[in-house]
Amino acid sequence: MLKLLILSFSLLLMTGCMPTLQKPKEEKTLEHKKDVNSVKVKKSTTQKRVKKESKKKTSQRRVKRTSKKKIQAPLFQSVSSDKVVLLQKGPQKEKCPMCGMNLVKYYKTNHAAKYNGKNIQYCSLHCLTKHINEGAELENPMVVDVTSLKFTPVTEVFYVVGSDVAGTMSSISKYAFKSLSDAKKFQKKHGGKILDFYSAWQIAKKDFK
Repeated sequence: MLKLLILSFSLLLMTGCMPTLQKPKEEKTLEHKKDVNSVKVKKSTTQKRVKKESKKKTSQRRVKRTSKKKIQAPLFQSVSSDKVVLLQKGPQKEKCPMCGMNLVKYYKTNHAAKYNGKNIQYCSLHCLTKHINEGAELENPMVVDVTSLKFTPVTEVFYVVGSDVAGTMSSISKYAFKSLSDAKKFQKKHGGKILDFYSAWQIAKKDFK
């Protein structure tokens, strides 16, 4: 009997201790879950921070690239619209009839002539020559004087041909001056040769050979 009592008592002790032995395991698993969740949260927050930082860096690089781009200077040929003389009429009066380029933007190389009784305005000597090559018979050809910005008969100007200032519709620039002294000043600064209209026209004709 004593042995049975001892066995039963020991069994009771063992069964009573089991829950106390299992509780720490459950607490450990819960704590482990909390640790894992906290690690996940930390990872997600760090990933978000890395993404934000990378976006900031890319945006800063884009800003730097755009700032590095050179701002293009206005064309030498361009003038303000209030200084432009348009001889053509109609909705297309600001466009060259040969190439469609804007006459205001390339005004300093504008040429003009009478064709079938109407005023035709060209962006350049190149386009005037092209019209002649197509069989057009032009009357009273004129060109814009770079200094005064007024139309002047081509026989009364001096062309500076082949300067370092970009031309219009041609790699060889051609700018007209009514005053010889103005042409020489431009030549001294930008180079080129001073020619009359006929000589400048012969050079323009080479664009079509």
